Amino acid sequence: MDKSHKKLSESGSVEQNLAKDYVPKSKLGSLPMSESIDETLKKKMDATQKGIIKFKDELTKKYKFIEVVGIIPAQAAQKIEEEYEISEADTKRGLIHLLIVIPEKHFKNIGKIRLDAIDMAKKINDKFWAHIMTPVDIWNLGLDSKFDVMEAISMSYPVLDKNGLLGSLRVTQIHKSLVLRKFEKYVTSYVIGGSIVRGETTKTSDVDVFVIIDDTDVKRMPRLELKEKLRGIIYSYIQEAETMSGVKNKLSPQIYLMTDFWDAVKDAHPVMFTFIRDGIPLYDRGAFLPWKSLLRMGKIRPSPEAMDMFMSSGDKLKETVERRVFDIATLDLFYGIFTPTQGLLMLYGQAPKNHRETVKAFRETFVDKEKMIEKRYADILEEIVIEYFKGMEHGKLKPGDVSGAKLDELTKNSLDYIKRLKELREQIEKRVQEKSIEQVYDDVFGMLGALLKKSGEAAIIKAFDEKLVKEGKFPPKFLNSLRLISQTKKTVVKTCGETGKKKDRSLTAKQSRHVDNARKLGLEITNALVEYTQRKEIASFNKVRFLLKGRNSDAEILFLKETFITQGGKIQKISNGNVVDSTPEELEEQIDSQKGTGVKIDFKAMDVLKKMFGEFELIQ
Repeated sequence: MDKSHKKLSESGSVEQNLAKDYVPKSKLGSLPMSESIDETLKKKMDATQKGIIKFKDELTKKYKFIEVVGIIPAQAAQKIEEEYEISEADTKRGLIHLLIVIPEKHFKNIGKIRLDAIDMAKKINDKFWAHIMTPVDIWNLGLDSKFDVMEAISMSYPVLDKNGLLGSLRVTQIHKSLVLRKFEKYVTSYVIGGSIVRGETTKTSDVDVFVIIDDTDVKRMPRLELKEKLRGIIYSYIQEAETMSGVKNKLSPQIYLMTDFWDAVKDAHPVMFTFIRDGIPLYDRGAFLPWKSLLRMGKIRPSPEAMDMFMSSGDKLKETVERRVFDIATLDLFYGIFTPTQGLLMLYGQAPKNHRETVKAFRETFVDKEKMIEKRYADILEEIVIEYFKGMEHGKLKPGDVSGAKLDELTKNSLDYIKRLKELREQIEKRVQEKSIEQVYDDVFGMLGALLKKSGEAAIIKAFDEKLVKEGKFPPKFLNSLRLISQTKKTVVKTCGETGKKKDRSLTAKQSRHVDNARKLGLEITNALVEYTQRKEIASFNKVRFLLKGRNSDAEILFLKETFITQGGKIQKISNGNVVDSTPEELEEQIDSQKGTGVKIDFKAMDVLKKMFGEFELIQ
């Protein structure tokens, strides 16, 4: 047994040691953690750079499938030379060890590739020593517990790294060293797995690593708290490892306590099964490889309880499928078509309604009234909303009532419905634009016609120019605005043609902008007309309104069809020489009827006023 595998209590508990910092544990010494740290390697590269690049180019030109060309760090030379039994004479020459990785499928040609590589290397630099390997050769180092050799190879400086294999190994080894530095005695196994081990790695692949922590020495800290603390520490090293290695967004560690892991292994949990089957240890204290051997021998099998759990998921398959089919038919399809339907009704100008009213409004508005969409689409909406969604709500439909064939039919109809709704939206937007310009036109020309007492577009524009623009009552730009509103309406009618049919053309973006502009100009003109009319009414009202100042009291006098007297909130009028009570409504009615006419003072009424107020004067 390895000396490091002592009783854990000799060095204190897990809780006590979590806070300690350890010196990095690497049998190879201070390995290069990034491309900029190893100065020795950098100098060698500067001296031999052209030769290395030439060697890489010549070798990959002949063997295009080569995945990795790397320079094994100088600190690892002795370990590599011992492992691969390089003679003492060659060792003394200060060899530069080059790593070449080829795909496993080309293993049968590895002898020929090695000879060619050695021949090329000697011609370029007699100190180059080529090591030809496949990924499987690298993984076997871990399976043989040759972790130092594997670490040396993994820390190679990349000259070529097609699929990111070398970068993935390098960032993993650095992360492992950081984790061991913090609490080596409590890491049982540090294992790499996933796509990189299966030979499916790419430059963007994650690197799955599993860290098994021995929690058998826990005394005071709850196990879950321990796990979360360790997880936080291990995850905190990810960014540091990626920065030091020059590799980004790679590491994906999973943390397990020993007891939890054993419990999952006992039940042959599928994740653990895959992890043990594919995993390669980068560090192990004699636990992982026995698990791997037991699995290979078929000794890891699920317990009866685990089998019951696994089989129960199969028993629920029919229920699960029926529930999912039912949910799609009653919920997914409903929300997929109901929400856009409400949106189109709102676009048309209708307020949102409940389910049944929305279905009814869609049919009445777009099918019956406007004839903008075919009846079958209203039928599709009604079937999904009323029959299926409301049927589910009221308990009339249950899982199992919807067959796969019916779901296919409903899905096809829903997709067709949504496609048709997109066309309907264009029709509605066109109709809204058309109605918008028509409304603007009617509002503006209607107000001007009433004000100028003219009918017909040409007559209204001519009168507006002569009576209002030229007399300085409206700015000249309003005349241009009127013509633009008129022209925009004609363009829209010409473009859209007869409304409500699918063949109608839609407005271009430029025409839509003209409609928006015409709407703004129309609003500007109508606001100005309202203000002008109000000013006229006030002026007309002021002509008939006088302030009576008597000896003892004052009053307001209005010379209308009849003469009105308002005093202290009381309204009276002089009728046939007599003063009688009146109402605000009667006063308002006579004011409206007096608009646009001259002021006529009833002198007989003046005599009545003199009797009421004595000597007085009228002030306007």
